[in-house]
Amino acid sequence: MEGAKAHIFVCTNKTEHECLQRMLFGTSKLYADDVLATKLGDILFLLNTDSNVLYGVFRAKSDGRQNIVPEAWKGKYPYQVEVEPLRNIQSINNAKNILQKLGIEWHKPLSDSMSKRLLTFFLSKESEYLKQAAENKAWGLLTSEKVHNDQSSAAESKVISELEEEKPQLEATTLWDYPRQSYGKTPKGDNKYPGVTPAFIIWNLIQRYTEPGDLVLDPMAGSGTTLDVCKEEGRRCICYDIAPIRPDIIQNDSRKIPLEDNSVDMIFVDSPYGDNIRYNDHPDCIGKISSETNTFYEELEKVIRECHRVLKPGKVIGWLIGDQWVKKKFTPVGFNVYQRLSKYFETVDIVCVVRRGQASHTALWYNRARRFNFFLRGFKYLFIMRKPSGKPVKLGKRTVKWAYYDRDRGRASSS
Repeated sequence: MEGAKAHIFVCTNKTEHECLQRMLFGTSKLYADDVLATKLGDILFLLNTDSNVLYGVFRAKSDGRQNIVPEAWKGKYPYQVEVEPLRNIQSINNAKNILQKLGIEWHKPLSDSMSKRLLTFFLSKESEYLKQAAENKAWGLLTSEKVHNDQSSAAESKVISELEEEKPQLEATTLWDYPRQSYGKTPKGDNKYPGVTPAFIIWNLIQRYTEPGDLVLDPMAGSGTTLDVCKEEGRRCICYDIAPIRPDIIQNDSRKIPLEDNSVDMIFVDSPYGDNIRYNDHPDCIGKISSETNTFYEELEKVIRECHRVLKPGKVIGWLIGDQWVKKKFTPVGFNVYQRLSKYFETVDIVCVVRRGQASHTALWYNRARRFNFFLRGFKYLFIMRKPSGKPVKLGKRTVKWAYYDRDRGRASSS
């Protein structure tokens, strides 16, 4: 068990019994990475967020993977790991408060020192032998490693920060803002490439809308950000570009995609939004056409049509696009592209992605924008669209319960 790590899994009152009866912990696709990161021999704990009780200590009997027991929890939590108790299962009430006092945030990765503190706390509830083991070398007994002294709080914060940086967070709102282009220890795409896509966007899309092994397509791959993210997340990926800059991107015009109908599980497109960026010297590059002309949208619609053809019914395409302001004229490129997309796809949602690292985001341009009364582009649209499945959707009666507020609440009444 050398190199074992510790993880806190979560259950509710509805799922606790099945977790403990089956000796199986599970989660939904949204937290699949946490399960897939769990390896045989890792130390595990189970937190019931309803009753605020923490159970332990468990050991992983398997690597985390999908559908170990497909029928468990009626298929709602397919990412699973088999577990076994190390000794008698102990429980800790008021768990969230105790975790806070131990300096542990249960929804974040556990550093080695956090794991040792939590393990020691559990073992202190056992016999005198286990108390002694906890005080001296509890972690060593279970991981065959020497227990080192706790690091300083500053050093521990650095470790936690590094763990968190390995993966982005799954976005919960429709406003996405990323301080940098990539994440983790390996580059995704080339951050010097003109108009490079933030890797966080692609990561969020494939986490929400694909499964490991699914096929992802990027017909305008640029520096290959989509390819790099998919490789790291276990998705198959085909990337095309009219002027590829790396050998694993296939040369192809996105207006004619050489794939079979209904063969792709997700598509991501970060298309030009005019002729403002020089992507390459290829004469047929759509980025050489002005977005002030109808020709630009006609050519993009050819790409949209091809994406619709190769995408499987019910699957999702994410299209990243920005507007344009050139020589005192605004062009709503995003709205125009959305109109074309809507001819072929259903809208899932629309996200605003904050634009960072732009050449115009300097004190000089900010001063010009204020002085000459115009706005710099501050965001891009991410249109998340779905190819209709062709099956009639049966909707039951929808009951919407709005929370109404008194607009006069808090105002002083007039006499």
